[in-house]
Amino acid sequence: MYGFDISLSGNMEDIRSRVVDELQKAGFGVLTEIDVAATLKKKIDVDRRPYLILGACNPKLANQALNADPDIGLLLPCNVVLREEEDGSVTVAFMDPAAVLGLVDKEGVEQLAGEVRGLLEGVRDALKS
Repeated sequence: MYGFDISLSGNMEDIRSRVVDELQKAGFGVLTEIDVAATLKKKIDVDRRPYLILGACNPKLANQALNADPDIGLLLPCNVVLREEEDGSVTVAFMDPAAVLGLVDKEGVEQLAGEVRGLLEGVRDALKS
């Protein structure tokens, strides 16, 4: 597994706002936002249900990761996907940093990845309420 998720009821924009708020509470900022559905419509005229990719970053932890291995930026930021399902629910999926950063064989990265995973699991759990 390279991720974990939660299914929520509500509209995409409201859920997006909640996700961003909870990420901020956990020390993450959203560096990038990719509207995949809009991009595919524009580039290849394909209609898709709403699908967003948020690039989340905790600056303190990202700095620690970059100090451990300058090439670790290839695996950053932590992506969070919001996608509308056929039944109208919205799945919020989180990249599992422990799985992804497990590719890096540097001292301290495994512990750091576990810390980031814990923060993201906290965001997921906060979205349940």
